[in-house]
Amino acid sequence: MGHPNHLETTLGDQLPLSFQGGLALLEIRDGIKSPRDHRSPPQLWALDLILTPIPEESLLKKPLSVTDLSEESFGSVKFELLRDGLKAAHRSVAKDTATVIRFFFPAEGGYVARCDFLERRFEGCEAVEAAKSFLPPLSSILAVPQILPSMSSLKPSSVGIVSQAIGGVLLKTTASHELGSILQELDREMENRLSFPWILQQQVKRRRVFWVQGREDFESSRRAYEAAWALGITLVVLDHPGHWLEDDRGPHAHLREAFVPTNIDIDDGFAQRIVNAVQNYPHPVDGITTISDVRLAGVAQACEILGLPTSPSAAYSIAGDKAATRNLEAKGSDDSFAVSSSTDLDAALAHRRGKLVYPLIVKPCTGWNSDCVSKVHDEASLCAAVARASARHANSPNRSTGVVVEPYIDGPEVDANFVILNGEILFFDITDDFPSTADLSSSSETKNDANFMETLMVVPSGLPLNEKAMMRECLRQSILRQGFESGVFHCEARVRHSMARYAPRDDNGLLDLQVSSITGETNNATAEPSCYLHEVNARPPGYLNTVGVLLAYGVDYYAIRLLFSLGSAGEERVRALSHPFRGDGPQYTLGVTILPARRSGVMDTEDAVEELMDRHPWLRDCIVDYKTCKKRGDVVQGPESAELWWVAYVTVASRVGRKDCLEKVQFVQDHFSYKLIGE
Repeated sequence: MGHPNHLETTLGDQLPLSFQGGLALLEIRDGIKSPRDHRSPPQLWALDLILTPIPEESLLKKPLSVTDLSEESFGSVKFELLRDGLKAAHRSVAKDTATVIRFFFPAEGGYVARCDFLERRFEGCEAVEAAKSFLPPLSSILAVPQILPSMSSLKPSSVGIVSQAIGGVLLKTTASHELGSILQELDREMENRLSFPWILQQQVKRRRVFWVQGREDFESSRRAYEAAWALGITLVVLDHPGHWLEDDRGPHAHLREAFVPTNIDIDDGFAQRIVNAVQNYPHPVDGITTISDVRLAGVAQACEILGLPTSPSAAYSIAGDKAATRNLEAKGSDDSFAVSSSTDLDAALAHRRGKLVYPLIVKPCTGWNSDCVSKVHDEASLCAAVARASARHANSPNRSTGVVVEPYIDGPEVDANFVILNGEILFFDITDDFPSTADLSSSSETKNDANFMETLMVVPSGLPLNEKAMMRECLRQSILRQGFESGVFHCEARVRHSMARYAPRDDNGLLDLQVSSITGETNNATAEPSCYLHEVNARPPGYLNTVGVLLAYGVDYYAIRLLFSLGSAGEERVRALSHPFRGDGPQYTLGVTILPARRSGVMDTEDAVEELMDRHPWLRDCIVDYKTCKKRGDVVQGPESAELWWVAYVTVASRVGRKDCLEKVQFVQDHFSYKLIGE
């Protein structure tokens, strides 16, 4: 890379660079100046390339010999981040600014756990404009000696060190006098985000996994497909003909190796159809997975037939049956009951009349998303709710008429997620599930549109530490009782006799979880908090919550779920990728808010969330994830519908704290609007 150039300065001096009309002076410094935590041996070292804009008038006074980054010798994609930095420096209109690109180099050799780890772990980092890994999937890595101390001069060829980098981050342009503090903050962020074993000693080989049920659209599955690519896992998708991934020439065909049109209805032949598809596939298959609740047991049965890695299908069957789940629980099984159909209710009530304590919860034995779950206050509403729940799946391919009746627990509801390997918890997070409309309904005059659809979920939970610890262990035991030893699990439960309850905050009046000295359920401060399990879902949480955990903690449940489908071949990476950010808790408070339909009709608004952010541009800085589920032309099911549909969800982030997060969420809820055709 030696270009004719008369400028050879000592390290710390500056080298003129240009690209597409942009001019800047380059300085190279040793990165990571802050002391390292002795617990984390350095797997990488870094160089900071600092760019300061050159005013055009200065070139007229003193012509410089400039290195042009558009030259062929700088054609590698690894120089793209440097070129982006040069463009950012050129765009800066303020004086005395600096743009920094920190490039990372491996200090040891091995194999990368997932090739896009830099993008994922720096997502949401305040100081970072862009993060980029230069590694392809399944990369082997050779250590790069830290050569900075031996560099005696800075010249065009010195920039060639970038070609040995594995990736880098482009920082937001900052004032020159703030550069020192910005770099120190970046050192801390690196320690926080990259202190996990992303270099493995065991070789990582390409694996092939059958993915059963390819999800409803790309927006609802993007992170899962990105994870598969980054892990070097080749996907073969099984789904009904006409699925959006079927077309080999379609815009998303690159996400999978092949699409196998298959009837994936849940009936007696479901597992065998998967077996047939795998056996007929022309290439070896290493695993099968799904995140579809109703298909988990059947996929496990197919794995058992084929001898592929899986948790027991019997465990999945228990998890998918709310009556079987309740019967395994020591607490709560005595005050609940199940009927196989609504015709059995009279017999079940015969010896319980006078003993039932209302309100009660009625729900189908199989179901998801709080579908057809009712809160009842008397026997008449109980009978009606059981009839509805029994009929909900009576005509589905996997016919089910069973119904569970259980007490309503007036305590905080939580979503708790686990990564468990051989019984050991590798990662755990717990989220507050704010009261639903049915929770807030307290009399027999419950509105017909009251339901248990989520309203708001806040990360991290505001429960007392002792209650979080109790829930962690109790739910782990529930998972193990069902027959699981390893996997990703999404549990829904309530804290009975909690010391926390929902009430308006003193500072802004917004509903929040408040810790008090008197229990919300019994007003008895001596009652011990306990866990009341609703269900164990033996798969990652829903897409919005999985993305929320990835953003908040840096742990990707989709990636880990895929690795579990490989059995022992994926265990080293399961352990590596279950490490959250090292800091004290998540990188910010998240509020995942559900924006329900307030009325029915056909949507006229093109994209209600985009229009919300257009009206209030500052929201783009705090909305870190969203999906508009109902766009122009879509049918909108109103609150009277038996099916629970959202118009959109929005995930709001705050680095200030819970109060600020709730206020931003309230702003979104107050200002979100849409128009139906004819309005």
